[in-house]
Amino acid sequence: MHRATPTLSVRSLASRADQGLEAVFDNHARAYTYYGSGKVALRDGLAGLVEPGQNVLIPAYLPDAVAEPFRDLDLEPRYYRVRPSFAPDFADLEARLDDETAAVMSVNYFGFPQPGLEEVAALADERGCYHIDDNAHAPISVANGRLLGTDGDIGITSLWKLLPIPNGAVLYRNSDAAVGAYEPTESAGVRDRVGLGDGTFLLKSTARTVLGGIGGFSQSLGSFLGDATRAGAGDNERRDAARDGIETEPLERDATEPDGGTIVEESDGDPPAVGTPEERYEEGKTPMAKLSKYVLENADPARIRERRRANYRTWRRILADRDDLAVVYDDLPEGICPQAFPVRADRPDDLVATFETRGVGAYTWPRLSATVRNDPAYETARRLSRTIVALPVHQHIEPSTLEEIGTRLSR
Repeated sequence: MHRATPTLSVRSLASRADQGLEAVFDNHARAYTYYGSGKVALRDGLAGLVEPGQNVLIPAYLPDAVAEPFRDLDLEPRYYRVRPSFAPDFADLEARLDDETAAVMSVNYFGFPQPGLEEVAALADERGCYHIDDNAHAPISVANGRLLGTDGDIGITSLWKLLPIPNGAVLYRNSDAAVGAYEPTESAGVRDRVGLGDGTFLLKSTARTVLGGIGGFSQSLGSFLGDATRAGAGDNERRDAARDGIETEPLERDATEPDGGTIVEESDGDPPAVGTPEERYEEGKTPMAKLSKYVLENADPARIRERRRANYRTWRRILADRDDLAVVYDDLPEGICPQAFPVRADRPDDLVATFETRGVGAYTWPRLSATVRNDPAYETARRLSRTIVALPVHQHIEPSTLEEIGTRLSR
């Protein structure tokens, strides 16, 4: 099964430390801090800039839990309508903006800059509001020389949507006000030692035990886990970490994966079956895992971007003649690292089921808030959430594998 989330492949690892993702952040961001969760990072970045009782304008086409950091700060989340292109409905946005509006959020969907991004920034500046650049989907997408997520006063990105890691996010602070007002909470930063969650993550990975076949990386990862555990963990925690992720037995290579590289697959990343938005938000109040930091420091952003772009172009070619769907982004501008290949489907449930039978983890996105789901005024966002189907482009999939899937789809 080719899931929508990335897998750990030796081909996506950097050969030099200065090629890791941290170099991207250093080169593009004024100030940044790691977190376990992007929503928690957003709360910390906004906390010193706002006052209880104010409101924040956010697009209606967003997952339900995105409003939780605002509620945590006693802010009112106000949803503004979007166009079918994902651009803001600016007439609706301006109608909802008032003297108590503290910030306006834009969202870069599926790894691409949101249409109207510059206009959102200009409107926020004109009305004296802060601009939040939500870049959860595009950690290494660059447009017009700027890293997405660094256009607003504050911005966030989610690393676990790009890399096979337990958790991980970045808070960008891009303006003088955001830098000066920032006070990190205990959720900021990186854990100082390997925890049980790191080992559990590896244990739950579908192809976790092919670590023995990856060679140099598996050895360095094993050394990293062992050294960190010996340095920081007590006897019980060390014993648990060894049991859960360090001393795993070899397994056979996943037969569904293409030749040319062994992978360790991440947990499938499906939305939680249970738990309210509040509960899922609270669970994210933790620093970034040490394992996550290790992987991002050793990942090769240029190679990841190249492979995702190649897979995106392959899907575009495979599906070009389908009359039951339309490609959302026909152009793939230089510097963009797609999070997925989104299409608009006439019969989305049937399309998802068809891809599932061909071994592809397609999905509709997102799970909207109850406010948006129950209000006919947000019909465009509701229709988008029903008809947009996302297909995986992550870096371990070979284009030849997608070509084979395309051949099976045409039968």
